Amino acid sequence: MNKCTERLYNGLIKENPTLVLMLGMCPTLAVTTSAINGLGMGLSTTAVLVMSNLMISALRKIIPDKVRMPSFIVIVASFVTIVDLLIQGYLPALNKSLGIYIPLIVVNCIILGRAEAYASKNPVLPSIFDGIGMGLGFTCALTIIGLVREIHGAGTAFGFKIMPAAYEPFSIFVMAPGAFFVLAILTAIQNKLKLRSATNGDAPAAAEPLACGGNCAECVGNVCTANRGLLEQIAEEEAAKKADAKASAKKAFPEISESAAAANGQQEGGNK
Repeated sequence: MNKCTERLYNGLIKENPTLVLMLGMCPTLAVTTSAINGLGMGLSTTAVLVMSNLMISALRKIIPDKVRMPSFIVIVASFVTIVDLLIQGYLPALNKSLGIYIPLIVVNCIILGRAEAYASKNPVLPSIFDGIGMGLGFTCALTIIGLVREIHGAGTAFGFKIMPAAYEPFSIFVMAPGAFFVLAILTAIQNKLKLRSATNGDAPAAAEPLACGGNCAECVGNVCTANRGLLEQIAEEEAAKKADAKASAKKAFPEISESAAAANGQQEGGNK
């Protein structure tokens, strides 16, 4: 698997920002009253992700380290403004549905997280595919949640009536609690199947490096829970290796081990 394909797989499946890392919960819960809203919000975020990743990666050797975060915000805000104006001009109905959540893409932790964790440290092409993968993963998750809520809450899918006339919609699904219900159900299914998610730290950890690279000094707090199971496994393996090394040393040098034990016994007797 080449690096670009791996970036797509990473965003869609392995580190899906919504269903695995549990990022961007504000738009996820607020705008997914219908599949169209979820799709529109996801594609808007994808466009900003791809363009900001491209620009930040291209300027990564020019932007001073001390002002990198303000620089990232200015770049992201510029692209968000472009996307917002385009939606206002060509998709007024979608703009009315999404409202303030389009401008709020500027502070979406997915955008800034990918800028800090990946785009600012990698070449342009992989950064673009990282943005595409993360954006499509976010779009798919929002569309699925919006579709489930729309079908149960209105009896429609993408605005088309699909349920029989006798069907009584569950209006709670298109209200605020419905978003929590659907997200909780999806998370429960993940935990039951032992799939990767931020709430399932006990899932079997694959033999791979930490999602954040293990650099706690630059941690943005996005993947700590996802890494918990892997860290516990690494600690157990290291403890087992130390125990094996100690046993091997005793077997290889029994005289030294006995002398050390006797010295420890004499020291303990002197202390008493």
